[in-house]
Amino acid sequence: MAYAELSQARLFYVIDGPADAPVLVLSNSLGTCSDMWARQIPELTKHFRVLRYDTRGHGKSSIPDGEYTFAQLAGDVAELLAHLNIKQAHFCGLSMGGPTGIALALAHPQLVTKLILCNTAARIGSAEGWSTRIAAVADQTLEKMAPTLVERWLTDDYRAGEPGLTQVLIDMLRRTPDAGYSANCAALRDADYRAQVSAITAPTLVISSAHDLAATPAQGKELAAAIPGARYVELNTSHISNWEQPEAFTRAVVDFLTE
Repeated sequence: MAYAELSQARLFYVIDGPADAPVLVLSNSLGTCSDMWARQIPELTKHFRVLRYDTRGHGKSSIPDGEYTFAQLAGDVAELLAHLNIKQAHFCGLSMGGPTGIALALAHPQLVTKLILCNTAARIGSAEGWSTRIAAVADQTLEKMAPTLVERWLTDDYRAGEPGLTQVLIDMLRRTPDAGYSANCAALRDADYRAQVSAITAPTLVISSAHDLAATPAQGKELAAAIPGARYVELNTSHISNWEQPEAFTRAVVDFLTE
């Protein structure tokens, strides 16, 4: 197992793919970990050196005290790239990984070759909603909340047809530390990049899902319209689109990054 000791956190990471290929960084959604990208790895590693990591507070990474900000989360990525002597990389983030990518592209534009923002928005949810979520986790724990939360991640048809793969995500969420989850909810509570995304210079692809209630297609289209030259793709999925339609998702990513 590989860990990077950074200035504020200890990040777990894993690298797959040819050493001489372009680097692609994958950033996980709230309540998951680097394992959420497993269904993409066989195809992506044909084209890229793929760097996955567990966002602080998730998976095998450390849980620094206090609430987090996306400036910190993007700083973790910048430090991880420096730790690995990677000068520039493509970045793909889903849900919470989206604002991480936005913050990275704004603060460290020299690091980002192309940017992919999936099932996300410049402003996800409301401050009140995230405060309510933090209180609910403190009261109920993720162990109890996981099955209900995952219902919003996947369509009804997918959950009925793929109960085993649905359970994998439920278990991933259950293993997320409550403290780390809530600290990242605080980052989502406080983040609003609507006035800033027009400054992104990296070529950008926005991927949304027709049935996503957490980051709606309307929000995805708004995000794409705000970023100069950004493209928009919509999949017939819910919030965790890469899990629900791995082939279509991966094809969209590869086509954009390799054209």
